[in-house]
Amino acid sequence: MKRGFYTIMAAQFFSSLADNALLITAMALLVSMDAPAWMTPLLKLFFVMSYVLLAAFVGAFADSLPKGKVMFVTNLIKVAGCALMFADVHPLLAYAAVGFGAAAYSPAKYGILTELLPPDRLVAANGWIEGLTITSIIFGTVLGGTLINPKVSSALLSLDFPVFDFGIDSPTEAALLVITGCYALAAAFNLRIPDTGARYDCQQRNPIKMVTEFAGCFRTLWADKLGQISLAVTTLFWAAGATLQFIVLDWARTSLGMPLNKAAVLQGVVAVGVALGAVGAARFVPLKKSLSVMPLGIAMGLVVTTMTMVTNVWVAYPLLILIGALAGFFVVPMNALLQHRGHVLMSAGHSIAVQNFNENLSVLVMLGLYALMVSFQMNIHLVIILFGLFVAATMFMVMRRHQANQREFDSIALIGEHKH
Repeated sequence: MKRGFYTIMAAQFFSSLADNALLITAMALLVSMDAPAWMTPLLKLFFVMSYVLLAAFVGAFADSLPKGKVMFVTNLIKVAGCALMFADVHPLLAYAAVGFGAAAYSPAKYGILTELLPPDRLVAANGWIEGLTITSIIFGTVLGGTLINPKVSSALLSLDFPVFDFGIDSPTEAALLVITGCYALAAAFNLRIPDTGARYDCQQRNPIKMVTEFAGCFRTLWADKLGQISLAVTTLFWAAGATLQFIVLDWARTSLGMPLNKAAVLQGVVAVGVALGAVGAARFVPLKKSLSVMPLGIAMGLVVTTMTMVTNVWVAYPLLILIGALAGFFVVPMNALLQHRGHVLMSAGHSIAVQNFNENLSVLVMLGLYALMVSFQMNIHLVIILFGLFVAATMFMVMRRHQANQREFDSIALIGEHKH
C-alpha cells in the first residue's frame, strides 16, 4: 500500500473514534438533563438524517476539491457540532451537525481509494477501512463510557494547567475536550493526505439534475438481480445494527443492572464479534459464494431473541460476541458484492451515495419505530423478540426473492441455449 493510504486510515480512525465517543457522551448529557428515554435513540436518528437528505449532493461536493481537503473541511464541521454541545445547544441538534459533517466525509473517504490505489488493491483497501471503522467503533464506545465514568471525569477535572484556563467545570465538558482533541488529531492527518492529482471538471451543479441523476442510479441498482439482493441485506444490517446499539444499552440497564458507562462496553463487545465475523468472511467466503451466507442473517435474528433469557453478564459477553460474529460474517460478503455490482453498473461515488441513502433511510425508520416503542414504555424483552423475529423474517423473504430471481435467470439462460 502507498504511504498516503495509511494517512487516510489514521484520519478515518480518529474521526470515527470521536464520533462514537461523542454519541455516548451525548447520551450521558441527555440523562443529566432528565430527558425522556425515547430521546436517546433519536440521537442516532438525527445523526444519520444528513446521509439521507444530502445523498444526491455529497458525491459532487467530494469530487469538487482534492479529497484530503474535503475530509479536512468536513472534519471541521464535526468539531463545530462538538463545540455546540459546549455552548449548551441541545444534544440532538449538536449531534445532527456532526452527522452533517460525517455525511459529506463518507464519499471522500471511499472515493480517494479509487484515485490512490490500483483496482487490484481496492478490495483489500476497503477491507482495511471497514476493519478500522469497526475497531474505532469499539474503542470510541469504550472511550465514551470511560470519559463519563465518575472517577475518570473527576480526575480530568482535577488537572490544572498553569497558563491556560479551559473553563471546564463539568464531567461532560471534560469528556468533550478529550473528544475535540481526537477530532484535532484527525484534522492533522487530513492535512497530510497527498493530493492524487485527480480532477473532475464536469461536476453537475444544478440541484434538480443532481437529484434526477441520483434517482436514475437508485433505480439501476434496485433493478439489478444481484444488486437488489445485496442492497436489501446491507440495508437491513445497518438498520438492525443501529437499533441493536440502543437495545443493548436498555437491556443492560434492565436485565443486568448496569449503568450507562458499563453498558457502553457491551456495545464494544458486539463490535468485537462483528470484527471476528468480518475477518472470517474475508478469509473463507469468495465473492462468487457471497450469497451463500444469507441463512446466517436468519440465525442472527433468532439468536437475538435469546437475550431475553440472560441475566448474567458472563453469559451476556459470549452471546453478544456470537450475535456480532453472525452479523459480520453475513454482511461483509454482501457489501463486497454490492460494491462490485455498483462499480459494474455505475461510478463508485454514485454507488456509495445510493448505498448510504438506502442504509441510512432504513436506520431512520427503524430507530423511529424503536423510539416510538420506548415512548409507549414497551417491555424491553418484547422489543427484543419483535426485533429478532423481524430480522429473521426479512432475511427469509430476501432469500425467497433471490431464489425467484435465480429461477427467472436460469429459465432465460435455458431459452438462450435452446435458440442456439
